[in-house]
Amino acid sequence: MTMQPASTEIALRTAVIVQELKGLEGPLLPILHGIQEEFGHVPQDALPVIAEALNISKAEVHGVVTFYHDYRRHPAGRHVLKLCQAEACQSMGSDLIAAKLKQLLGIGFHETARDGSVTLEPVYCLGLCACAPSAMLDGEVIGRLNDEKLDEIIAEVRS
Repeated sequence: MTMQPASTEIALRTAVIVQELKGLEGPLLPILHGIQEEFGHVPQDALPVIAEALNISKAEVHGVVTFYHDYRRHPAGRHVLKLCQAEACQSMGSDLIAAKLKQLLGIGFHETARDGSVTLEPVYCLGLCACAPSAMLDGEVIGRLNDEKLDEIIAEVRS
C-alpha cells in the first residue's frame, strides 16, 4: 500500500466535503466550516478544490478565508481560547485580561504556544455582555473573568 502525498489526501477529503455541501444556497461558508472541522484549519491545498467545484476563483476563496476571523489558515493548538474584545467586555476590563493572558501564555492573538497547547483568538461578542468580561475555551463559555478564573484557564490549557 502506497502513501498518498499530504496535498492529495487534503484534496480528496476536501472534495468529499464540497460534494456534500455544494448544493446548499451560498455553499462557500458551510464548506469552509466543514473543512476547518475536518482539518482543524483551512489548508491552502483545499482552496483550488473548492474554487473549481463552485466555479469561482481561488482568489475569491482565499479572500473569504482571510476576511473572516473564524477561519484558521494554520492548525490550532490542543485548546482554543477565545477572548471577547467587544465593547461591553472592554468596558469591564478585557484589555487587562488580554494583556495578562498574553504574558502568561507567551503568545499574542492569532498565535499558538510553542508547545502546541493553546491558540489565543479574539472574538467580538460571545453574547455574555451581562457577564463581561468573557471568554470561550474549547467551545465552553466563561463569564465574569477574574484572576482566579484566569489561573484555572491557564492550568487547564497547560495540563
